[in-house]
Amino acid sequence: MKITNETECKAAFSQLDALIAEGFQGIPEKEEKFRQLALEIEAYEDSIPLMPIPAPGSLEEMIRLRMYQLKVNQKQLAQMLEITETRLSEVLRGKRNVNFDLARRLHEKLGIDGNFILEKA
Repeated sequence: MKITNETECKAAFSQLDALIAEGFQGIPEKEEKFRQLALEIEAYEDSIPLMPIPAPGSLEEMIRLRMYQLKVNQKQLAQMLEITETRLSEVLRGKRNVNFDLARRLHEKLGIDGNFILEKA
């Protein structure tokens, strides 16, 4: 049995629930059926594409994404980039342009692609 859509997946879950309610453990045929259903459900769920995450459209968005990924706040990021918190705040609000030195630090310390920085800065 191969699950190919949501309806079949729900039916498989119903079968699993029924096996659990009946008490499948200790009965080889039911244990095998349970295992097969669980594997088919897992395979179907793995085949469903995840919701796409939109790529950041600006340098400010990319910096905020990196902050989230690194689990740092603005103060910590400013320290990492060796700039003042005020300057970082201005960059994140689009009030200040990125100079070459900061662009290099964004690339080296945050791993932001240099081409992305050039295109978006």
